[in-house]
Amino acid sequence: MKPLLRRACLASTLSVALAAAAMAQTADQLDWVEGITPKTYVACRTPTPLQIDGHLDETAWSQAAWTDLFVDIEGAIRPEPRFETRAKMLWDDQFFYVAAELREPHVWGTLTQRDTVIFLDNDFEVFIDPDGDTHQYYEFEMNARDTEWDLFLVKPYRDGGPAMNSWQILGLRTAVTVQGTINYPADIDTGWTVELAFPWSVLRECAGKQAAPPRDGDHWRVNFSRVEWQTRVEDGRYAKLPGKREDNWVWSPQGLVNMHMPEQWGVVQFTTTPVGSPAPAAVADPGDEARRALRRVYYRQSLFRQAHGHYTAAVDSLGLPGIKLTGYTWPPRVQATEHAYEATIAETRDRDGNGRLDRWIIRQDSRVWRE
Repeated sequence: MKPLLRRACLASTLSVALAAAAMAQTADQLDWVEGITPKTYVACRTPTPLQIDGHLDETAWSQAAWTDLFVDIEGAIRPEPRFETRAKMLWDDQFFYVAAELREPHVWGTLTQRDTVIFLDNDFEVFIDPDGDTHQYYEFEMNARDTEWDLFLVKPYRDGGPAMNSWQILGLRTAVTVQGTINYPADIDTGWTVELAFPWSVLRECAGKQAAPPRDGDHWRVNFSRVEWQTRVEDGRYAKLPGKREDNWVWSPQGLVNMHMPEQWGVVQFTTTPVGSPAPAAVADPGDEARRALRRVYYRQSLFRQAHGHYTAAVDSLGLPGIKLTGYTWPPRVQATEHAYEATIAETRDRDGNGRLDRWIIRQDSRVWRE
């Protein structure tokens, strides 16, 4: 089998497995997922462009705040990660900057060809959904050798995907530095750092009504993941421990072993405040209350269809928990056929001061939007 076809088949197999795992949820799992509050971060402006070299010694980076340390992808029900990981974010008129520090006593990497399935090595991953609708989002992975894999997701795997593996982030800048010696088991390393610059010219393609570069106070959904394999030394090289699955450590926990739940990603609030000055406190995205309420409808419609083979327009049949919303109608109005549905809630107060009451809608493929 040709290498490109083999990688495509592997990616397809992984996609199918992810979709199946995402659908095999129980009510108890949903309660756990819905109880997780996404992490928040306030990203300041950098007054000068950053040199992307993998060294985080520039003044702007030294003044930027770190995220919380990464946790297991499932959250507090799992042990703390064996090694520390944390990230920082900045922005200017050209780029959204990301830096990360990955502690690691044995840094290794084998993959050198772009768009290989990078998480078969230890890796660092970035996920970006500019408008928070869970569709048309970006995934980027890199290993300690600065080998890249960028993908565009039309929609999550659970909802049919697909992932566009041939898509490229034009103008992306990346760099890695290793604090130690890569692929050399005889010594003890400190870890590796990554530095990334995502061009707004690409990110705005899926920003919808969101500005790119963002306006002061705008919120984007972002998450970071680190895949870590347990290894041993064989014939002077690192080899994965047989029978051991990879660890998945993230900034904002998903609740399930599935990064493709964009509604669980962290919330980045952009501010025009220069880095180094007191940044404003994070405030809630005004649309999150509606999105999270409608997401509960989506999860339970999925469970209902697993049990009965079709969707339902009867809200009472979904077993929704008690929900109290401020400024929205509830329960939702649901229109359903056997294979599709839309659930709608309406604003009861003018949130934007434009004299208009909008509606929020979610449908069977998980897309949620305001109109």
